[in-house]
Amino acid sequence: MQDIRLAIFDWDGTLMDSVGRIVACVQGAARDCELAVPAPAQIRQIIGLSLDVAMSRLFPLSSGSGSGSGSGSAFDERQIAALIDRYRHHYLHDATPSPLFSGAGELLHDWRSRGLQLAVATGKSRRGLDRVLDETGLRPLFVTSRGADEARSKPDPLMLEQILDELGLSPRQAVMIGDSVHDMAMAEAIAMPRIGVTWGVDSSDALSRHGPVAVVDSMTALHALL
Repeated sequence: MQDIRLAIFDWDGTLMDSVGRIVACVQGAARDCELAVPAPAQIRQIIGLSLDVAMSRLFPLSSGSGSGSGSGSAFDERQIAALIDRYRHHYLHDATPSPLFSGAGELLHDWRSRGLQLAVATGKSRRGLDRVLDETGLRPLFVTSRGADEARSKPDPLMLEQILDELGLSPRQAVMIGDSVHDMAMAEAIAMPRIGVTWGVDSSDALSRHGPVAVVDSMTALHALL
């Protein structure tokens, strides 16, 4: 991977150990909206998607049938909006720890010091991404970033294409690093090299189905690749 000039990171489950917090907040939102509470395994499958897509998959349109006046689709749009609002409320106030994974900060600082450009492509909104970049103090390390409300949801590759266009790079000059099949499929769609990490939501077998150059089990192993 000697021609790589840019490393693009997913955030949740890749750099930050936030899966438990996301699960808790989705479940809290479901309870607030008086809907069936999804199991953690169901929620893990939608982590990395934009919130509207994620909530629509967890709480399909049929959940709104038979309520109120007007069309079911209109009700469902209001329901999804309410779920997103309650999710964001819980995320601001939930006490579930969501630290950076051990070694993540050191890896980012080392790669940046050696001239590798860094970026983020995440299912978080811009507001949510800005918050964690500031809270962690990592903002200065990244040359650019894209949130879910600035492009189409993963696995659509638009956010990667936007990053590449901004920096004047080709897909082969970058690598996508993520913990979910959504990250791998997004990069695969534009033939961008990709590295799967197993400390987030998806297994090595699931990540490997998308042809990554490597799947790693530790931050140390990831650090050694570039």
